[in-house]
Amino acid sequence: MLENQVYEQFVNDFSTKIYNLKSEEPFSDYIFLCVGSDKIIGDAFGPLVGNELNTKLKNFYNNIKIQGTLDNPITGENLEYTVKNIYENYKNPCIIAIDAALSTSEDVGSIIVTNSKMKFGKSTNQKMIEVGDISIKGIVAKNHNIARYNFAQLQNTSLNTVIKLAKTTANGIYDVIKYKS
Repeated sequence: MLENQVYEQFVNDFSTKIYNLKSEEPFSDYIFLCVGSDKIIGDAFGPLVGNELNTKLKNFYNNIKIQGTLDNPITGENLEYTVKNIYENYKNPCIIAIDAALSTSEDVGSIIVTNSKMKFGKSTNQKMIEVGDISIKGIVAKNHNIARYNFAQLQNTSLNTVIKLAKTTANGIYDVIKYKS
């Protein structure tokens, strides 16, 4: 997909999902939970988005929080603690879970947005929690359906692809928040 098409599709999908999100009471805060590690190129998508959002949304709204950046990544080691901490500190948070994902070759370079929880670590057979009111997945490489091959895919993913996806995602989120508020 061309970058402009990916951006336009993402903005359309994200704005639709976030503004149609139902809650019994208004959300107290919007938490962007950007999961991943900079130690594996393909897995750096989440922290790269977190860095971009941190810069773009700094002091934008008090009720928008960014969890997970290159300096302070959210990984399998601290994900459960971070989520527990979010629910302890915010009355009714809307969690937007952001992570890299693997899919078909045709989907690489796409950004998938859903109104559902994200299951972290699925492609590498890690047993991790499901979390989120909205999930944003940056498709960084092909899924081979074999954990060790998928791990190798994440290690050998194009940095250029990951950076482009992260910037497109962060710019799209910023534009939706800026123009729809």
